[in-house]
Amino acid sequence: MKLVTAIIRTSRLDQVKAALATVGVQGFTVTQAGGFGEQQGHAEIYRGARYNVDFLPRLHVDVIASDEDAATIQQAIVAAACTGSIGDGITWIMPLDSVMHIRDGKEGAASL
Repeated sequence: MKLVTAIIRTSRLDQVKAALATVGVQGFTVTQAGGFGEQQGHAEIYRGARYNVDFLPRLHVDVIASDEDAATIQQAIVAAACTGSIGDGITWIMPLDSVMHIRDGKEGAASL
């Protein structure tokens, strides 16, 4: 089992959701996040005052997948989230030692 994680722009969620459905993902988790990478935030002017916005709004997407499907899921996320601009995000894959449904106790691949 693998955990595919991505940090994406908030505006790309619908495209990522459609891409994940296309590759057969039935469920995933989305959490609001904030951060910065190469762009180091940006400055905004509000009522004549300048403010530095250090952490930009992003979404944290987690998908639990089989070992065989993880790379395909990662590629689907990358293709859907890419705008070609700095700040598109990042994705990674990590191994999972154990996965269990709380409701019925199903473990491993049966829990997907």
